[in-house]
Amino acid sequence: MADQIYIEIEGNQVEMLVSKPDGDGPHPALVVAQHLPADQGLLPDPFCTDLMDRYAKNGYACAMPYLFQRQPLERERMEKRKYMHDDEVMTDMTAAYDWLASQDYVDNDRIGVIGHCFGGRITILALTRDPNYKVGIDFWGGGVNAPWGEGMPAPLDGVANISVPVAGFFGNEDQNPSPADVDELEEALKANGKDYEFTRYDGAGHAFQDFNREERYRKDQSEDCWAKAVDFLNRKL
Repeated sequence: MADQIYIEIEGNQVEMLVSKPDGDGPHPALVVAQHLPADQGLLPDPFCTDLMDRYAKNGYACAMPYLFQRQPLERERMEKRKYMHDDEVMTDMTAAYDWLASQDYVDNDRIGVIGHCFGGRITILALTRDPNYKVGIDFWGGGVNAPWGEGMPAPLDGVANISVPVAGFFGNEDQNPSPADVDELEEALKANGKDYEFTRYDGAGHAFQDFNREERYRKDQSEDCWAKAVDFLNRKL
């Protein structure tokens, strides 16, 4: 069961969801970049807690930091997104990584990073900026070709820095990322000789795993995606 804790980041107490598999370990682990609908907090979002529990049941310890901690809670979701800065995002992701690596039940030589939507982009960002991660999974992360923050490079510009296996899962009816956006990321990975595996689903658009959003949820594609993601982690992490 996912638990809510607080960690100190730059003097602030920041919400983080954590989940621990059964047994003493040491377990492989994942830093999970939240998805955008959790802008009001992680614990109230059933997708976040379900995600953490699924990976814990498959043997992966997880930590998901709240990435909107520097912004007013009442600010509208997409406005919050506009104020994000990649350096600040990386500060929060690194704090979650360091917390996981300090736990006795975690194998700190086997920590990966994953994320959905907003978090998918952050996954690619983290892989380009932090060499400690051993694997990454991008679930329909849009905007990898755009920077967050003045003077920042786009995550796409740093693909050459990625040194670990990457998986990606995308809906062919999505527009952010669109199939052309996914092509652009795939071509960059291929051009730089990276180890990657992409799966694209017909009949699915954005957030096709999110059971909270009935109009978007696609059960068959979602369950296939979960199985393939766990298989990728089992093989690569």
